[in-house]
Amino acid sequence: MPTEKQKLNIEDSLKSKDTEEWLDIHFTRKVGFLWAKLAIPLHITPNMITIASIFIGTFGSFLFYYDDLKINIIGMLCLVLANTFDSADGQLARLTNNKTKLGRILDGLAGDIWFIVIYLVLVFRIINTGEFPTPLVWIVAIVAGISHVLAAAMADYYRNVHLFFVDGKHGNEHDTYKAVKEEYKKINFSKSPFKKVSMFFYANYTKQQEMLSPKVKNFFATLFTMYPNATPKDLSEEIRAKNKRFMPLTNILQFNTRVIFLFFTLFINKVWLYFCFDILIMNSILIYLIIGEEKLFNSYNKELHSLNKLKH
Repeated sequence: MPTEKQKLNIEDSLKSKDTEEWLDIHFTRKVGFLWAKLAIPLHITPNMITIASIFIGTFGSFLFYYDDLKINIIGMLCLVLANTFDSADGQLARLTNNKTKLGRILDGLAGDIWFIVIYLVLVFRIINTGEFPTPLVWIVAIVAGISHVLAAAMADYYRNVHLFFVDGKHGNEHDTYKAVKEEYKKINFSKSPFKKVSMFFYANYTKQQEMLSPKVKNFFATLFTMYPNATPKDLSEEIRAKNKRFMPLTNILQFNTRVIFLFFTLFINKVWLYFCFDILIMNSILIYLIIGEEKLFNSYNKELHSLNKLKH
């Protein structure tokens, strides 16, 4: 916990400038930093801010159901406010060194809840207009929703992979399915039922990420075998430099791009376009991102294997 004499800097609240996008740096993180600074003397925890963001964002998302732009704008403002809270929880955790696995799970859950509500209210809004047959709306929404889940999961995965090479230390926010599963087994359900259930879903979340990017998974298996304590600095710096070009794509697949386009469809009152955007544009970016990351880490995995053979 910082003392009163210690000056709080916004740089200390960020994960890495490698993974930050323009709108976050110039707006979201700045507002989030103010919330975080306010929370410290009030003894407000990161998880408390996360829970507040869930309620605010969910309320705002419900307002997109109405075919009334004024009500929609209130919903937009609520969602933007919730997003600054969602930023503040992580910034507060880093400023106070109060980072927990549960906090990371809750943080990811916040955005999932907002968009589940958004997808549902958009479906009912479209059905009410009678623009499209009801079965078609549900099919398109489900495909878009699955696309969203996969894109958000993989963007989060690749960002945490990159952050691993920012410091080169094991035990940061890059979690492997094997490690999470072991942690899940150690939790006693009767003593910590919420944590047990949360870790169950988180374990499946990490399993899904690794299934979609098997070559990245194989690379880390080799890396941890060869360097169980810390990754060599020169290797971390080299991979970080080459992988940095993919970070803008992970940003596109996450919150800001999605809500900007969502707000656009609300303003023109064509919310069905949001589903098309998710299926056509975001999936194309996701496929390109996965192919690029798989190719990069497969090449490094081959290099590690060759190096290991030379050692033996």
